[in-house]
Amino acid sequence: MDYRMIKIRELNVYANHGVYAEETEKGQDFFINADLYLYADEQDVLSDELDETVNYAELCSFITDYMKANTCKLLERISELLCIEILTRYDRVESVRLEIRKPDAPIGLPFESVSVERKLSWHTAYLSLGSNMGEKQKFIDDAIEALKKQNHTKVAAVSDMLITKPYGPVEQDDFINCAVEIKTLLSPVKLLDFLHETEQAADRKREIHWGPRTLDMDIVFYDEEVISTTNLIVPHVDMHNRFFVLKPMSQIAGFYRHPILGKTVQQMLNELDTCEDC
Repeated sequence: MDYRMIKIRELNVYANHGVYAEETEKGQDFFINADLYLYADEQDVLSDELDETVNYAELCSFITDYMKANTCKLLERISELLCIEILTRYDRVESVRLEIRKPDAPIGLPFESVSVERKLSWHTAYLSLGSNMGEKQKFIDDAIEALKKQNHTKVAAVSDMLITKPYGPVEQDDFINCAVEIKTLLSPVKLLDFLHETEQAADRKREIHWGPRTLDMDIVFYDEEVISTTNLIVPHVDMHNRFFVLKPMSQIAGFYRHPILGKTVQQMLNELDTCEDC
């Protein structure tokens, strides 16, 4: 993937951040260094239009206004908030590295400056959604809407809805399934927490293993990460055996390669001994 980088160096902002009262009351100079990574295809690179990139004059004004309008005790906090604001405000920015330098910190010893640096990026995750109780379609639609409203998540693609037979030994109604591609600033654990909250809002019960449910939301892939904890396994542990996961996924990410098995979603679907009626 090709990127274009915009660099800002030593942007001077007089603001009120610090642990001590005199820092928040009187204020002091801060210097901001920022690297913005913008995804750039051939058309973007050849373009000579301002709306095909980020207006760095407007960006500097935004950083200045944000630093002045918000007061934090820690540089770690303001740098995190500012990274999030830049990424959510400027659609073309895929990643941002931000350094906030504080040359007049109350240290009481000879020094040049102290600074905090934070890098934050959008992550690509693929989710599997399913429902086989009550108003199935509404549960799915509401879950997608919840993802769209999540401040740190953007819905990039949604597959068609697929009607499938239940997986496992429990007798139950057919499922509606789909796959969703998202861009998110949430960590895998925080994303899982949000999915569980969304399931709970749909009155999801976890009483019967492989049993019926109002809403089921699973993380299938998160970037190319391999995660194995008590509460979270990514890629989804049994996705390569599940038609109801692979079929919708193949529609929006057939090219995506399993980081352990080394096979694409489309290859895993082709190898699966199943059919639409199974």
